[in-house]
Amino acid sequence: MPPPLIGVLALQGDFEAHATVLRRLGADVREVRVPADLAGLEGLVVPGGESTTMTLGIEREGLAQPLRDLAAGGTPLLGSCAGLIMLDREHLRVMDMRAERNAFGRQTRSFEADLEVAGVSDPPARPLRGVFIRAPWIAEHGPGMEVLAEIDGHPVAAREGNKVVVAFHTELTGDDRVHELFLAAVACRRAGASS
Repeated sequence: MPPPLIGVLALQGDFEAHATVLRRLGADVREVRVPADLAGLEGLVVPGGESTTMTLGIEREGLAQPLRDLAAGGTPLLGSCAGLIMLDREHLRVMDMRAERNAFGRQTRSFEADLEVAGVSDPPARPLRGVFIRAPWIAEHGPGMEVLAEIDGHPVAAREGNKVVVAFHTELTGDDRVHELFLAAVACRRAGASS
């Protein structure tokens, strides 16, 4: 079987770092800037960056509804930091959650933390290092959302179906386990389509 074709939203933010991780894990990667770039994708990463700028780019390129359609069709998604914000009820309305922007504080309050992420760093595996840069958290979520990790009682990683969001940047640490979790959802969907 050929490698999966994974899109990375490339309007703004650290999309190149995600593309590097995905290629290292064996995926073919396409940068997504316009609706036509979504054709044939088997998964999509919405990277970190600045959510207001990203929203304006999505509106400018007419990507909002095509992104919603992609998600509604069952394509696995991974949202990281601003990507988590973009997928919430107040932005693309793809996941049943509301994000709190800059929840931990401004740029000077950025930090790193070791996290126990369900399905990724379950004991006895080592913790996952998260880089939090002007990071959000999940302020509220619906019953179908599975919280995968928390900091001080605030959800910072979650899954809803085959959509995964994290409030931190795993693409900056050299630890590929969140991307592997996402690609496992892609592989599972592929297996279902081929059977």
